[in-house]
Formats: sequence, structure tokens, C-alpha cells
Amino acid sequence: MEQQRYTRKDMKLFREKLSGWQEAYMDRLCKEYVKLLSGEGKPSERFWELDKRMKEDKQHTGVRCTISRADLILLAANLLYEDAITMEDLSDFSDEFHKSLEEHRKIWGV
Repeated sequence: MEQQRYTRKDMKLFREKLSGWQEAYMDRLCKEYVKLLSGEGKPSERFWELDKRMKEDKQHTGVRCTISRADLILLAANLLYEDAITMEDLSDFSDEFHKSLEEHRKIWGV
């Protein structure tokens, strides 16, 4: 695999945009949780299903992550995989960033 390519501007831009992406993703999760809690079935079943979902969702990059230069492409790929962002959200990033991301997405099948 080729070395990851992106610019300092990409790193700065990613840091600036990440919190907004995460807020939007968590807003979507909250709406899903409300729907789950308002659904059919026993209250205890809905409660424990919510507990399970939240434990899983807390591990998503769209909820929390530590940004490092070495993991920038991986973080972007994870956000795409989780549907926390779209390729359109990455339109301001450099061509080098996009090429590196596409190479990694092909390898990871995302």
C-alpha cells in the first residue's frame, strides 16, 4: 500500500469539521433512540435494546475519536462507513487526500 498522502490543510480542515459531523451524527442517533423507545414491545425490551445500541454506537468514530495524523485517512473512511459523512462532506479536501482515501477504501472494501 502506498504511503498516505494529504496536506497540512487537510489535517486542519478535518479537525475543524469533525465536531460538526459528530454532532449531526449523534443527532441522528438520538432520533433513532426516540423511535426505538416509542416503538412496540415491552418497556424492558426497548430499554435493553437501547442500552445495547448505545454501547455499540459509543465506539463509532462518529461519536468519539482521537485525531492523529497517522490515522486521518482511517478516521475519514470510518466516518464514511458509519454514514456519519458523505463524500460531498470531503469535497474541500485535497486531491492527494481523496486519492489516498480511495486506495484505502478499495483495500478495506468500504
